[in-house]
Amino acid sequence: MKRTVIITGIVIVVAVAALVVFGRVTSAKKSLSNFAEVKEGLFEITVTNAGELMAENSVDIMGPDLASGNNRRGGGRGGHMHAMNLKIQDIVPEGTIVQKGDYVAQLDRTDYDNTLKDEQENLTEMQQDLNMTVLDTSVTLTGLRDNIKNQKFAVEEAELELEQSQYEPPAVIRKAEMNLNKEQRALKQQMKDYELRRKQTLATIEHQKQHLDRQTRLVEDIQNFLAEFTIKAPAPGMVIYKKNRNGTKRTTGSEINPFDRVIATLPDLTSMISKVYVNEIDISKIKPGLAVNITVDAFPDKSYTGNVVSIANIGEQLPNSDAKMFEVLIKLNESDPTLRPAMTTWNRIVVKSFFDAIFVPSECVHAGQDSVTFVYKKNKTKQIVVLGESNDKNVIVREGLKPGTLVYLATPKDPEDFKVSGENLISAIKTDM
Repeated sequence: MKRTVIITGIVIVVAVAALVVFGRVTSAKKSLSNFAEVKEGLFEITVTNAGELMAENSVDIMGPDLASGNNRRGGGRGGHMHAMNLKIQDIVPEGTIVQKGDYVAQLDRTDYDNTLKDEQENLTEMQQDLNMTVLDTSVTLTGLRDNIKNQKFAVEEAELELEQSQYEPPAVIRKAEMNLNKEQRALKQQMKDYELRRKQTLATIEHQKQHLDRQTRLVEDIQNFLAEFTIKAPAPGMVIYKKNRNGTKRTTGSEINPFDRVIATLPDLTSMISKVYVNEIDISKIKPGLAVNITVDAFPDKSYTGNVVSIANIGEQLPNSDAKMFEVLIKLNESDPTLRPAMTTWNRIVVKSFFDAIFVPSECVHAGQDSVTFVYKKNKTKQIVVLGESNDKNVIVREGLKPGTLVYLATPKDPEDFKVSGENLISAIKTDM
Protein backbone atom coordinates (compact mmCIF):
# COMPACT_ATOMS: atom_id res chain seq x y z
CA MET A 1 0.00 0.00 0.00
CA LYS A 2 2.83 2.36 0.98
CA ARG A 3 4.66 1.49 -2.22
CA THR A 4 1.62 2.34 -4.36
CA VAL A 5 1.28 5.75 -2.74
CA ILE A 6 4.95 6.51 -3.38
CA ILE A 7 4.70 5.55 -7.08
CA THR A 8 1.57 7.64 -7.49
CA GLY A 9 3.33 10.61 -5.95
CA ILE A 10 6.28 10.26 -8.26
CA VAL A 11 3.97 10.13 -11.29
CA ILE A 12 2.20 13.30 -10.15
CA VAL A 13 5.49 15.13 -9.66
CA VAL A 14 6.75 14.11 -13.11
CA ALA A 15 3.44 15.19 -14.72
CA VAL A 16 3.54 18.58 -13.01
CA ALA A 17 7.13 19.08 -14.09
CA ALA A 18 6.23 18.17 -17.68
CA LEU A 19 3.35 20.61 -17.67
CA VAL A 20 5.61 23.38 -16.39
CA VAL A 21 8.21 22.70 -19.11
CA PHE A 22 5.49 22.50 -21.80
CA GLY A 23 4.00 25.75 -20.59
CA ARG A 24 7.35 27.51 -20.76
CA VAL A 25 8.05 26.17 -24.25
CA THR A 26 4.58 27.17 -25.43
CA SER A 27 4.98 30.59 -23.87
CA ALA A 28 8.36 31.01 -25.59
CA LYS A 29 6.92 30.00 -28.96
CA LYS A 30 3.96 32.33 -28.48
CA SER A 31 6.36 35.11 -27.55
CA LEU A 32 8.48 34.51 -30.64
CA SER A 33 5.38 34.43 -32.86
CA ASN A 34 4.84 38.09 -32.04
CA PHE A 35 8.11 39.01 -33.77
CA ALA A 36 9.60 38.90 -37.24
CA GLU A 37 13.28 38.70 -38.03
CA VAL A 38 14.87 41.32 -40.24
CA LYS A 39 16.17 39.40 -43.25
CA GLU A 40 18.81 40.05 -45.87
CA GLY A 41 18.84 38.51 -49.32
CA LEU A 42 17.03 38.50 -52.67
CA PHE A 43 14.00 40.79 -52.68
CA GLU A 44 11.62 40.64 -55.62
CA ILE A 45 8.71 42.85 -56.66
CA THR A 46 6.27 40.65 -58.51
CA VAL A 47 2.88 40.61 -60.18
CA THR A 48 1.10 37.28 -59.79
CA ASN A 49 -1.88 36.22 -61.88
CA ALA A 50 -3.60 33.06 -63.00
CA GLY A 51 -3.29 32.20 -66.67
CA GLU A 52 -3.98 29.53 -69.23
CA LEU A 53 -1.61 27.47 -71.33
CA MET A 54 -1.77 27.64 -75.10
CA ALA A 55 0.53 26.51 -77.88
CA GLU A 56 2.72 29.19 -79.42
CA ASN A 57 2.10 27.65 -82.85
CA SER A 58 -0.74 25.48 -84.05
CA VAL A 59 -2.40 24.21 -87.22
CA ASP A 60 -6.08 25.07 -87.60
CA ILE A 61 -8.52 22.36 -88.63
CA MET A 62 -10.88 24.24 -90.94
CA GLY A 63 -14.40 23.68 -92.17
CA PRO A 64 -15.28 24.10 -95.88
CA ASP A 65 -14.94 27.52 -97.50
CA LEU A 66 -18.49 28.35 -98.59
CA ALA A 67 -17.51 31.51 -100.45
CA SER A 68 -14.79 29.69 -102.36
CA GLY A 69 -17.22 26.90 -103.16
CA ASN A 70 -19.67 29.34 -104.72
CA ASN A 71 -16.85 30.98 -106.69
CA ARG A 72 -15.90 27.60 -108.10
CA ARG A 73 -19.50 27.00 -109.10
CA GLY A 74 -19.68 30.41 -110.73
CA GLY A 75 -22.97 31.97 -111.73
CA GLY A 76 -24.64 28.72 -112.78
CA ARG A 77 -27.30 26.85 -110.94
CA GLY A 78 -24.92 26.26 -108.03
CA GLY A 79 -24.47 29.95 -107.36
CA HIS A 80 -27.56 30.02 -105.19
CA MET A 81 -25.85 27.89 -102.51
CA HIS A 82 -25.67 30.69 -99.98
CA ALA A 83 -23.22 30.70 -97.09
CA MET A 84 -24.71 29.69 -93.76
CA ASN A 85 -23.65 28.48 -90.34
CA LEU A 86 -22.66 24.82 -90.28
CA LYS A 87 -23.40 22.51 -87.35
CA ILE A 88 -20.84 20.06 -86.02
CA GLN A 89 -22.61 16.71 -86.18
CA ASP A 90 -19.78 14.67 -84.70
CA ILE A 91 -16.21 15.26 -83.52
CA VAL A 92 -13.53 13.06 -81.98
CA PRO A 93 -12.88 13.50 -78.23
CA GLU A 94 -10.59 16.35 -77.29
CA GLY A 95 -7.04 15.14 -76.78
CA THR A 96 -7.26 12.49 -79.50
CA ILE A 97 -3.92 11.89 -81.23
CA VAL A 98 -4.37 11.90 -85.01
CA GLN A 99 -2.19 11.45 -88.07
CA LYS A 100 -2.48 13.47 -91.27
CA GLY A 101 -5.66 12.45 -93.09
CA ASP A 102 -7.35 10.90 -90.05
CA TYR A 103 -11.03 11.58 -89.39
CA VAL A 104 -11.69 14.49 -87.03
CA ALA A 105 -15.29 15.67 -87.43
CA GLN A 106 -18.45 15.52 -89.52
CA LEU A 107 -20.55 18.57 -90.35
CA ASP A 108 -24.30 18.41 -90.93
CA ARG A 109 -24.83 18.45 -94.71
CA THR A 110 -28.63 18.08 -94.77
CA ASP A 111 -29.38 21.45 -96.42
CA TYR A 112 -26.72 20.99 -99.08
CA ASP A 113 -27.72 17.37 -99.71
CA ASN A 114 -31.07 18.71 -100.94
CA THR A 115 -29.25 21.00 -103.37
CA LEU A 116 -27.15 18.08 -104.60
CA LYS A 117 -30.29 16.01 -105.14
CA ASP A 118 -31.91 18.80 -107.19
CA GLU A 119 -28.82 19.23 -109.35
CA GLN A 120 -28.50 15.47 -109.90
CA GLU A 121 -32.13 15.42 -111.07
CA ASN A 122 -31.33 18.31 -113.42
CA LEU A 123 -28.35 16.34 -114.74
CA THR A 124 -30.48 13.27 -115.38
CA GLU A 125 -33.07 15.38 -117.19
CA MET A 126 -30.42 17.00 -119.36
CA GLN A 127 -28.94 13.61 -120.24
CA GLN A 128 -32.36 12.33 -121.24
CA ASP A 129 -33.00 15.44 -123.35
CA LEU A 130 -29.68 14.98 -125.11
CA ASN A 131 -30.37 11.32 -125.78
CA MET A 132 -33.80 12.21 -127.18
CA THR A 133 -32.34 14.93 -129.37
CA VAL A 134 -29.70 12.55 -130.73
CA LEU A 135 -32.39 9.95 -131.41
CA ASP A 136 -34.73 12.45 -133.08
CA THR A 137 -31.85 13.81 -135.14
CA SER A 138 -30.87 10.34 -136.25
CA VAL A 139 -34.45 9.56 -137.36
CA THR A 140 -34.88 12.92 -139.09
CA LEU A 141 -31.57 12.80 -140.97
CA THR A 142 -32.19 9.18 -141.96
CA GLY A 143 -35.51 10.24 -143.50
CA LEU A 144 -33.85 13.12 -145.31
CA ARG A 145 -31.12 10.84 -146.66
CA ASP A 146 -33.81 8.41 -147.91
CA ASN A 147 -35.56 11.28 -149.64
CA ILE A 148 -32.30 12.32 -151.29
CA LYS A 149 -31.72 8.73 -152.43
CA ASN A 150 -35.24 8.58 -153.89
CA GLN A 151 -34.73 11.93 -155.57
CA LYS A 152 -31.54 10.66 -157.18
CA PHE A 153 -33.59 7.82 -158.65
CA ALA A 154 -36.09 10.38 -159.96
CA VAL A 155 -33.24 12.30 -161.62
CA GLU A 156 -31.93 9.11 -163.22
CA GLU A 157 -35.44 8.32 -164.55
CA ALA A 158 -35.73 11.85 -165.96
CA GLU A 159 -32.34 11.48 -167.64
CA LEU A 160 -33.40 8.15 -169.10
CA GLU A 161 -36.67 9.66 -170.41
CA LEU A 162 -34.75 12.52 -172.01
CA GLU A 163 -32.35 10.09 -173.64
CA GLN A 164 -35.23 8.00 -175.02
CA SER A 165 -37.03 11.08 -176.38
CA GLN A 166 -34.24 12.04 -178.82
CA TYR A 167 -36.29 10.77 -181.79
CA GLU A 168 -39.56 12.25 -180.55
CA PRO A 169 -41.08 15.56 -181.63
CA PRO A 170 -39.34 18.68 -180.21
CA ALA A 171 -42.20 19.29 -177.81
CA VAL A 172 -41.72 15.88 -176.19
CA ILE A 173 -37.99 16.43 -175.99
CA ARG A 174 -38.52 19.87 -174.40
CA LYS A 175 -40.89 18.40 -171.85
CA ALA A 176 -38.34 15.68 -170.94
CA GLU A 177 -35.64 18.32 -170.55
CA MET A 178 -37.84 20.45 -168.25
CA ASN A 179 -38.72 17.38 -166.18
CA LEU A 180 -35.02 16.52 -165.77
CA ASN A 181 -34.23 20.09 -164.78
CA LYS A 182 -37.02 20.06 -162.19
CA GLU A 183 -35.84 16.76 -160.70
CA GLN A 184 -32.24 17.99 -160.55
CA ARG A 185 -33.29 21.20 -158.81
CA ALA A 186 -35.39 19.17 -156.36
CA LEU A 187 -32.32 17.03 -155.60
CA LYS A 188 -30.13 20.05 -155.04
CA GLN A 189 -32.73 21.57 -152.70
CA GLN A 190 -33.09 18.36 -150.73
CA MET A 191 -29.31 18.05 -150.39
CA LYS A 192 -29.12 21.70 -149.26
CA ASP A 193 -31.97 21.18 -146.77
CA TYR A 194 -30.26 18.06 -145.47
CA GLU A 195 -26.96 19.88 -144.89
CA LEU A 196 -28.75 22.79 -143.18
CA ARG A 197 -30.76 20.44 -140.97
CA ARG A 198 -27.61 18.45 -140.17
CA LYS A 199 -25.73 21.59 -139.06
CA GLN A 200 -28.71 22.79 -137.03
CA THR A 201 -29.10 19.49 -135.22
CA LEU A 202 -25.35 19.19 -134.61
CA ALA A 203 -25.35 22.72 -133.15
CA THR A 204 -28.32 21.82 -130.95
CA ILE A 205 -26.60 18.65 -129.77
CA GLU A 206 -23.35 20.53 -129.11
CA HIS A 207 -25.24 23.16 -127.12
CA GLN A 208 -26.97 20.48 -125.06
CA LYS A 209 -23.65 18.70 -124.53
CA GLN A 210 -22.09 21.92 -123.22
CA HIS A 211 -24.95 22.35 -120.76
CA LEU A 212 -24.64 18.69 -119.82
CA ASP A 213 -20.89 19.02 -119.26
CA ARG A 214 -21.42 22.15 -117.17
CA GLN A 215 -24.08 20.40 -115.11
CA THR A 216 -21.84 17.35 -114.71
CA ARG A 217 -19.04 19.55 -113.41
CA LEU A 218 -21.49 21.29 -111.11
CA VAL A 219 -22.67 18.01 -109.61
CA GLU A 220 -19.08 16.81 -109.21
CA ASP A 221 -18.16 20.15 -107.64
CA ILE A 222 -21.01 19.94 -105.14
CA GLN A 223 -20.05 16.33 -104.35
CA ASN A 224 -16.44 17.37 -103.78
CA PHE A 225 -17.63 20.31 -101.71
CA LEU A 226 -19.80 18.09 -99.55
CA ALA A 227 -16.88 15.70 -99.16
CA GLU A 228 -15.22 18.59 -97.29
CA PHE A 229 -17.95 18.26 -94.66
CA THR A 230 -16.04 15.20 -93.47
CA ILE A 231 -13.18 16.95 -91.70
CA LYS A 232 -9.77 15.30 -91.71
CA ALA A 233 -6.54 16.22 -89.96
CA PRO A 234 -4.28 18.44 -92.11
CA ALA A 235 -1.26 17.36 -90.04
CA PRO A 236 -0.37 14.99 -87.19
CA GLY A 237 -0.99 16.14 -83.62
CA MET A 238 -3.42 16.29 -80.72
CA VAL A 239 -6.95 17.58 -81.35
CA ILE A 240 -7.82 20.55 -79.14
CA TYR A 241 -11.30 22.07 -79.41
CA LYS A 242 -11.57 25.64 -80.64
CA LYS A 243 -12.66 28.13 -77.98
CA ASN A 244 -15.31 30.75 -78.67
CA ARG A 245 -14.95 34.30 -77.37
CA ASN A 246 -17.32 33.51 -74.50
CA GLY A 247 -15.05 30.69 -73.35
CA THR A 248 -17.20 27.78 -74.56
CA LYS A 249 -15.66 25.08 -76.73
CA ARG A 250 -16.82 24.03 -80.17
CA THR A 251 -18.01 20.47 -79.88
CA THR A 252 -20.88 18.29 -81.13
CA GLY A 253 -23.90 20.54 -81.75
CA SER A 254 -21.84 23.75 -82.01
CA GLU A 255 -22.00 25.93 -85.11
CA ILE A 256 -19.24 27.50 -87.18
CA ASN A 257 -19.84 30.49 -89.42
CA PRO A 258 -18.35 31.33 -92.84
CA PHE A 259 -16.06 33.96 -91.30
CA ASP A 260 -14.63 31.75 -88.56
CA ARG A 261 -14.32 28.24 -89.94
CA VAL A 262 -11.92 26.81 -87.34
CA ILE A 263 -13.32 23.62 -85.81
CA ALA A 264 -10.31 22.54 -83.77
CA THR A 265 -6.55 23.03 -83.62
CA LEU A 266 -3.45 20.85 -83.66
CA PRO A 267 -1.09 22.65 -81.26
CA ASP A 268 2.69 22.34 -81.28
CA LEU A 269 3.20 21.11 -77.71
CA THR A 270 6.96 21.69 -77.81
CA SER A 271 6.55 25.45 -77.48
CA MET A 272 3.97 26.69 -74.97
CA ILE A 273 2.61 30.10 -74.04
CA SER A 274 0.92 31.13 -70.79
CA LYS A 275 -1.76 33.73 -71.49
CA VAL A 276 -2.35 36.03 -68.52
CA TYR A 277 -4.62 39.02 -67.97
CA VAL A 278 -3.10 41.80 -65.84
CA ASN A 279 -5.22 44.64 -64.43
CA GLU A 280 -4.71 48.23 -65.52
CA ILE A 281 -3.12 49.13 -62.17
CA ASP A 282 -0.20 46.71 -62.60
CA ILE A 283 0.17 46.68 -66.38
CA SER A 284 2.58 49.65 -66.36
CA LYS A 285 5.03 47.50 -64.39
CA ILE A 286 5.12 44.78 -67.04
CA LYS A 287 7.74 44.95 -69.77
CA PRO A 288 8.75 42.47 -72.49
CA GLY A 289 11.61 40.24 -71.40
CA LEU A 290 10.73 40.15 -67.70
CA ALA A 291 11.42 36.80 -66.04
CA VAL A 292 8.44 34.73 -64.87
CA ASN A 293 8.14 31.80 -62.48
CA ILE A 294 5.32 29.49 -63.56
CA THR A 295 3.48 26.63 -61.88
CA VAL A 296 0.67 24.51 -63.29
CA ASP A 297 -2.32 23.46 -61.21
CA ALA A 298 -2.28 19.99 -62.76
CA PHE A 299 1.33 19.40 -61.63
CA PRO A 300 1.87 21.36 -58.39
CA ASP A 301 5.26 19.74 -57.77
CA LYS A 302 6.70 21.09 -61.02
CA SER A 303 7.79 24.63 -61.80
CA TYR A 304 8.86 26.33 -64.99
CA THR A 305 10.50 29.57 -66.06
CA GLY A 306 9.51 31.94 -68.80
CA ASN A 307 9.71 35.46 -70.14
CA VAL A 308 7.13 38.07 -71.11
CA VAL A 309 6.98 38.20 -74.92
CA SER A 310 4.07 40.55 -75.62
CA ILE A 311 1.68 42.97 -73.92
CA ALA A 312 -1.65 44.08 -75.36
CA ASN A 313 -1.98 47.78 -76.17
CA ILE A 314 -5.71 47.85 -75.47
CA GLY A 315 -7.45 46.58 -72.34
CA GLU A 316 -10.51 44.33 -72.28
CA GLN A 317 -13.54 44.23 -70.02
CA LEU A 318 -13.59 40.63 -68.86
CA PRO A 319 -16.52 38.95 -67.09
CA ASN A 320 -16.51 39.38 -63.29
CA SER A 321 -13.94 42.18 -63.51
CA ASP A 322 -14.57 45.87 -62.90
CA ALA A 323 -11.12 46.94 -64.09
CA LYS A 324 -9.79 46.80 -67.62
CA MET A 325 -7.53 43.78 -68.14
CA PHE A 326 -4.57 43.59 -70.51
CA GLU A 327 -3.48 40.37 -72.20
CA VAL A 328 0.12 39.39 -71.45
CA LEU A 329 1.78 36.44 -73.22
CA ILE A 330 4.56 34.54 -71.46
CA LYS A 331 6.71 32.00 -73.30
CA LEU A 332 7.87 28.98 -71.31
CA ASN A 333 11.57 28.24 -71.54
CA GLU A 334 11.12 24.52 -70.90
CA SER A 335 9.43 21.89 -73.03
CA ASP A 336 7.35 19.31 -71.19
CA PRO A 337 5.23 16.67 -73.03
CA THR A 338 2.83 16.52 -70.06
CA LEU A 339 1.70 20.11 -70.58
CA ARG A 340 -1.55 20.60 -72.45
CA PRO A 341 -3.40 23.65 -73.80
CA ALA A 342 -6.06 25.13 -71.48
CA MET A 343 -4.26 24.02 -68.29
CA THR A 344 -4.43 26.64 -65.52
CA THR A 345 -1.14 28.33 -64.62
CA TRP A 346 0.06 30.64 -61.88
CA ASN A 347 2.46 33.22 -63.19
CA ARG A 348 4.80 35.18 -60.94
CA ILE A 349 6.20 38.00 -63.06
CA VAL A 350 9.39 39.40 -61.53
CA VAL A 351 9.19 43.16 -62.05
CA LYS A 352 12.34 44.06 -60.07
CA SER A 353 15.02 42.17 -58.18
CA PHE A 354 17.20 43.53 -55.37
CA PHE A 355 20.15 41.46 -54.22
CA ASP A 356 21.39 41.64 -50.62
CA ALA A 357 18.39 43.75 -49.67
CA ILE A 358 17.36 44.17 -46.01
CA PHE A 359 13.61 43.75 -45.57
CA VAL A 360 10.82 43.09 -43.06
CA PRO A 361 7.13 42.17 -43.32
CA SER A 362 5.02 45.19 -44.24
CA GLU A 363 2.87 44.86 -41.10
CA CYS A 364 5.93 45.54 -38.94
CA VAL A 365 6.20 49.12 -40.27
CA HIS A 366 4.17 51.95 -38.73
CA ALA A 367 3.89 55.66 -39.48
CA GLY A 368 3.06 58.59 -37.23
CA GLN A 369 1.04 61.69 -38.04
CA ASP A 370 4.20 63.24 -39.44
CA SER A 371 4.52 60.28 -41.85
CA VAL A 372 7.81 59.25 -40.22
CA THR A 373 8.09 55.45 -40.52
CA PHE A 374 9.34 53.24 -37.67
CA VAL A 375 9.33 49.74 -36.23
CA TYR A 376 9.21 48.40 -32.68
CA LYS A 377 12.29 46.34 -31.89
CA LYS A 378 12.28 43.53 -29.34
CA ASN A 379 14.82 45.46 -27.23
CA LYS A 380 12.16 48.07 -26.39
CA THR A 381 13.38 50.52 -29.03
CA LYS A 382 11.15 52.50 -31.39
CA GLN A 383 13.43 52.50 -34.41
CA ILE A 384 12.93 55.07 -37.16
CA VAL A 385 13.56 53.52 -40.60
CA VAL A 386 14.01 54.72 -44.17
CA LEU A 387 12.01 52.49 -46.50
CA GLY A 388 12.57 51.43 -50.08
CA GLU A 389 10.32 49.55 -52.47
CA SER A 390 7.79 46.97 -51.36
CA ASN A 391 6.03 43.91 -52.66
CA ASP A 392 2.84 42.21 -51.57
CA LYS A 393 4.38 40.90 -48.31
CA ASN A 394 7.58 42.73 -47.41
CA VAL A 395 9.20 46.14 -47.63
CA ILE A 396 12.86 47.07 -48.08
CA VAL A 397 14.52 48.96 -45.18
CA ARG A 398 17.23 51.14 -46.66
CA GLU A 399 18.44 52.50 -43.32
CA GLY A 400 17.76 51.82 -39.65
CA LEU A 401 17.85 48.03 -39.26
CA LYS A 402 20.38 45.22 -39.37
CA PRO A 403 19.74 41.61 -40.46
CA GLY A 404 18.76 39.27 -37.65
CA THR A 405 17.06 41.95 -35.54
CA LEU A 406 13.67 40.95 -34.09
CA VAL A 407 10.86 43.46 -34.58
CA TYR A 408 7.25 43.41 -33.48
CA LEU A 409 4.68 42.26 -36.02
CA ALA A 410 2.05 44.50 -34.41
CA THR A 411 2.03 47.48 -32.07
CA PRO A 412 3.12 46.28 -28.60
CA LYS A 413 0.92 46.77 -25.56
CA ASP A 414 3.15 49.45 -24.05
CA PRO A 415 4.50 51.51 -27.01
CA GLU A 416 4.98 54.58 -24.80
CA ASP A 417 7.70 52.73 -22.88
CA PHE A 418 9.85 52.29 -26.01
CA LYS A 419 12.88 54.53 -26.48
CA VAL A 420 13.08 56.38 -29.81
CA SER A 421 16.15 55.69 -31.92
CA GLY A 422 17.36 56.88 -35.34
CA GLU A 423 16.07 60.46 -35.23
CA ASN A 424 18.92 61.38 -37.56
CA LEU A 425 17.07 59.51 -40.32
CA ILE A 426 14.04 61.80 -40.23
CA SER A 427 15.60 64.26 -42.70
CA ALA A 428 16.14 61.41 -45.22
CA ILE A 429 12.50 60.37 -44.83
CA LYS A 430 11.30 63.93 -45.39
CA THR A 431 13.49 64.21 -48.49
CA ASP A 432 11.86 61.10 -49.98
CA MET A 433 8.34 62.48 -49.44
